[in-house]
Amino acid sequence: MTRTVRAKAPAKVNLQLTVGPPREDGYHPLVTVFQALDLWEVVEATPRDDGEIRITVDVAAGAPVDVSGVPLDESNLAWRAADLLARHYGIGDGIDLHVIKGVPVAGGMAGGSADAAAALVACAEAWDTGATRSELAALGAQLGADVPFSLHGHTAVGLGRGDELTPAMSHGEFHWVLATQTTGLSTPTVFAELDRRIAVREQVWSEFEVDREVMAALMAGDAVELGRCLTNDLEGPAISLMPRLSDVLDVADGADACGAIVSGSGPTVAVLARSRQHALTIAAHLRASRLADAVVTASGPASGTVLIQD
Repeated sequence: MTRTVRAKAPAKVNLQLTVGPPREDGYHPLVTVFQALDLWEVVEATPRDDGEIRITVDVAAGAPVDVSGVPLDESNLAWRAADLLARHYGIGDGIDLHVIKGVPVAGGMAGGSADAAAALVACAEAWDTGATRSELAALGAQLGADVPFSLHGHTAVGLGRGDELTPAMSHGEFHWVLATQTTGLSTPTVFAELDRRIAVREQVWSEFEVDREVMAALMAGDAVELGRCLTNDLEGPAISLMPRLSDVLDVADGADACGAIVSGSGPTVAVLARSRQHALTIAAHLRASRLADAVVTASGPASGTVLIQD
């Protein structure tokens, strides 16, 4: 009897995102510190015997996610993950993938990468490949720089394209408010805007190293100190492309947040609170401002990609 295997993968926020000048291959080297958040993408994988990969998409209950623009063909990262895994292990069977999205689309929180990670884990189990987590991470890196972290979870330093991971020590729980926008930002467009700003000297390249203050705040479990040293080189470019994000950051500051930052390439704004109750208060301020299309709360660090037992 065919069984359905389920896996979930977390959203992420970048506590530090430092971008270096583009290399000859066009990629910008990164120094980043990731934290996984307890917002989840779920992928259900059911083998089929005709060799086809088919995908459907739904929204998690209560999640402020618009899936109208999510592709249902080979351009979908979950589809590509299943295809890559099948080719790597010589799998002849197909698979039905049902993606249940709980992370904003094109929001800078790696929802697509989480889909790929969850698909790798679910399909590997459904097809009984025996793949190790390190083997899946190596395959994931071929799909996107954030996929290995979606598999890893927790808190980690990422180098290279962000896929060369080292676990980072972190104590306690951090509470976040996420202000999302219905209209997304294209990651390549945001990087192109960074290059433009550098060229006209609206911005300069940051010091290219892991921020010791970020690491110390994580070790101490100090949300106030961590909020003070949040950095993202893509924040200025994202605001240039979507000026209302500056107003969202101002509202967070007015609500006495520990810190606020554009998440990744945006447009989600991640706001760090002192406590779960403080996060609810900040969320109320952001909803009242009507500057965000949706506001949700989350906590980190969360686990990486895991199987969901029936």
